Amino acid sequence: MPQLPARALVPRTVHADVTDRSLLWALGLVVSVVTALGIPAHATFGARAAVDEPQYLLTAISLGNDGDLDISDELAEEAYRPFHRVDLPRQTHPVGESAREVSPHDPLLPLLLAAPMRIGGWPMAKATIAVIAGALAALTAWTAIRRFGVSRPVAIMVTGAFACSAPLATYATQVYPELPAALAAMAGVAGATAAPRWRSVAVVIVAVVALPWLSVKYGLVAASIAAAALWQWRANRRLVATGAGAFAVTAVAYVLAHRHLYGGWTSYASSGYFAEHGELSVTGDEPNYLGRTRRVVGLLVDDGFGIAMWMPAWLFAPVGIGVLWRHRPDGLALLMVPLAAGWFTATFVALTMHGWWWPGRQVVVVLPLGIIIVAAIADAVPKVRPAFGAAAAIGVVTWLWTTIEAIVRRHVLVVDFERTGNPWVQLWRLVLPDGRTPTAGDTVLLAAWTALLGASVGLGWRYADAGVATPRAIAATEDSRSGGRGTKPIRS
Repeated sequence: MPQLPARALVPRTVHADVTDRSLLWALGLVVSVVTALGIPAHATFGARAAVDEPQYLLTAISLGNDGDLDISDELAEEAYRPFHRVDLPRQTHPVGESAREVSPHDPLLPLLLAAPMRIGGWPMAKATIAVIAGALAALTAWTAIRRFGVSRPVAIMVTGAFACSAPLATYATQVYPELPAALAAMAGVAGATAAPRWRSVAVVIVAVVALPWLSVKYGLVAASIAAAALWQWRANRRLVATGAGAFAVTAVAYVLAHRHLYGGWTSYASSGYFAEHGELSVTGDEPNYLGRTRRVVGLLVDDGFGIAMWMPAWLFAPVGIGVLWRHRPDGLALLMVPLAAGWFTATFVALTMHGWWWPGRQVVVVLPLGIIIVAAIADAVPKVRPAFGAAAAIGVVTWLWTTIEAIVRRHVLVVDFERTGNPWVQLWRLVLPDGRTPTAGDTVLLAAWTALLGASVGLGWRYADAGVATPRAIAATEDSRSGGRGTKPIRS
């Protein structure tokens, strides 16, 4: 088996840097344009934006027009009619004894969309998220190349394929915090695997702080990135103290701000349902944690909420995990720990995997980390590239097919997208287990897929016979090339 790449250990030339920037700009542009094709698609019948999307858009309107989170006047004026023609279900509950009605969602996404909504309405808001999708793709490829030694062509092609397929492409034009959160998570990983400079430390702190302000459900992912970063910096006591202090102060500020803005510990406190049943009921009134273990594998291969049905190239991730786990390159924790935290949250904390949204919503925040894992194995083992290319092509075509069907109103993207006429999806579902209404046959299929995926990890472990370039080695190379470039290293 060929050795895993160690290209990043070789000093890079200025020409290589310019080429990288040009290709990454091109990647971001292509991803933004391709995903923006989904802007006209209907989420539900009679609504361009549905379920929680109108709540984010109404808050963005309020921030743009009034400078506050109170959407009571927007609700009274029915400001949602341009993107939600039928009456909007009320999610809000007056905060405290005031008449303020605050949407039960964290405010950072509406803050990002306030200016676009004011300038161009809901199409501009969705286009902004498509631009974020392009930025996420560029940063993911850059991190794969510069931090984990993946070759430039492989990193760009693998990232582009995943970015232009579901679920990442879906959430590029749906108004949810998933892609901004994924961008923040990737920025945190990129910053933590850099040389210990004030600039990279600031990037990690901003990324970790941004995640819970996008949604409290990203709290565990944020904590995992913070913990992995502190471990990465453990040789520098001053750096660890700075990071730990910043994380602690911002966590306290988050709680106090939510008590003031939402009347509780989280944004859910401003919801009528959660005000009555308690904020923790967002995870379920009587959660069946044993039953939720089906999601561990189902999040990948379930025929209703699994991501492999729409992009089969995700099945290469377990092999990549086996390869990287065998070598344990420096910085591996910054891929695996947040990925595990996101998967754990989706498995045991999320109320459901099959609500009114596209499959994979709860794991989108960490899927770009999985892209790097797949890119590493595709770069290390050329023999897998044809199979990956075929699987990736199916995923991209499937998303474009589904988008066109939603634009022409054959179906919509929230309630009935599984009615797609795509023959691949209909055929592929026959071998995938159903976790929503499982039969004995579905249980057998789930067990078979569990064994197959476990064997894939073992296969990657068995055939991994060479090391990878470590983030520290890459960071050292960058430092020697940059000569500081206006930043000062943090010294203990």
